[in-house]
Amino acid sequence: MSPLLKRFLPDSVVGRTALVLVAALMISAATAVVLFDIQRQEALETIGGRNAAERVAALVTLAEQLPPEQRQDTLSSQDTANFRVGWGTQPVALDDENFGLTAYVRSALEEGLEGREVKVSTRPGPLGYGPNTGMGRGGGGGGRHMRGPGEGPGPGFGPPSESRPGFGGPPAGGPGGGGRVIGPALRVSVHLKDGSWLNVLAPLDLGDPLWRPRFVAPLIIALVLVTLFALLAVRRATRPFAAFAQAAERLGINVSAPALAETGPREVRQAAQAFNVMQGRITRFVQDRTQMLAAISHDLKTPITRLRLRAEFMEDDDQRAKMLCDLEEMEAMIASTLAFARDDAAREPSIRLDLAAMIQGMVEDMEELGGRCSYDGPQSLVLDARPVALKRALANLMDNAVKYGGSAALSLTSLGQDARITIEDQGPGIPEEARERVFAPFVRLETSRSRETGGTGLGLAVARAAIRAHGGDITLGDRPGGGLRVTVTLPGMEK
Repeated sequence: MSPLLKRFLPDSVVGRTALVLVAALMISAATAVVLFDIQRQEALETIGGRNAAERVAALVTLAEQLPPEQRQDTLSSQDTANFRVGWGTQPVALDDENFGLTAYVRSALEEGLEGREVKVSTRPGPLGYGPNTGMGRGGGGGGRHMRGPGEGPGPGFGPPSESRPGFGGPPAGGPGGGGRVIGPALRVSVHLKDGSWLNVLAPLDLGDPLWRPRFVAPLIIALVLVTLFALLAVRRATRPFAAFAQAAERLGINVSAPALAETGPREVRQAAQAFNVMQGRITRFVQDRTQMLAAISHDLKTPITRLRLRAEFMEDDDQRAKMLCDLEEMEAMIASTLAFARDDAAREPSIRLDLAAMIQGMVEDMEELGGRCSYDGPQSLVLDARPVALKRALANLMDNAVKYGGSAALSLTSLGQDARITIEDQGPGIPEEARERVFAPFVRLETSRSRETGGTGLGLAVARAAIRAHGGDITLGDRPGGGLRVTVTLPGMEK
């Protein structure tokens, strides 16, 4: 997908799905309106053509019943701005249009006027509106100035755009006014029995255009209502996605989190069932691993106890001290490994606690033990947390800062609904390429985490597991001026 398209597309599934639905509805509505307008114009043209044919047939019957001296006055009385009547020796219509509306009108006239020649077109004939058509280009006199056959040229009337105000468009004040659309003008010529031609020019009224407010307003209202309905329907249909995201986040924090509700459409139920099966397998795997490590730890305690008893009876004091030290280290490693495997942080319930007060208490405890430690932050900051697991994680980080950096400077700040704890030391720091690796279990950096200084290589792993069990994270960085900066982010802060 191009960056430009990404910029204008909504970011959510709800927005994109609704956009597709609304776009499809708009295209469908536009297509329907265009097709409706085409059919509407065809219907109006047909109605107008039928009315014109009936009126022309009546005029022909009337003209042939009248003597020539009365015919002119009678026909002139039928001449109006929207129905022009002429009487002359030449036709005004062509005879080369035999399709659509012209064919329909010609067929209707020929059926009603048997034996007469009928010409119907939508454009003037080769003589235009010449003097012999009875439809000259004169002024607005219309039929009142017509002359009969053989009386010489008369002014008559011309095409609407040239002879009468508004002809070729909606006549001023006429029935076609007010913004109505005037369609093609029918030109009908009927050969009378005396050899003359009755010429008629009848513009077809196609009614109001579809872009007028009375047509557009209902479409806009319908489109707005359909858009709102589409948004509500799409939001309801995509609600399971949010539930899946929340369930996945809970699973990442606690494998023993409640199962996902298996409700909704069949596909959603199947996905929820698959998710719950996956969660069950992960839970069983973790439990099996914990039970295995607990069994190993229990089995190792017996030989370690025997070795401790034997070491007590050793005569060499130096060797006895070294062996007891090794045994203590083994016990510490077993205890740390078991605690890490059990992931106690995920099992401990969350409570509302004052994080600032807890950190200040830990700083005071560290100072009483001789460590250089300081705190900078608010006096109170309340959030949801697991106190034992969080305190253990922060204690590990503070111990590392004091042990390997000489001091621990703690600061606490709030970022929206998150709390940020920063722990800085003045030690050698950790190389950037090793900052992610040190969080792996049993990993120690020889330059600053040697075996002589103690530790099992699980401190940072346990700390990160505890913080991530809260939905937060730990990152390592450089302290300005040298040293290591550890940043802990915790969600769930009280508003």
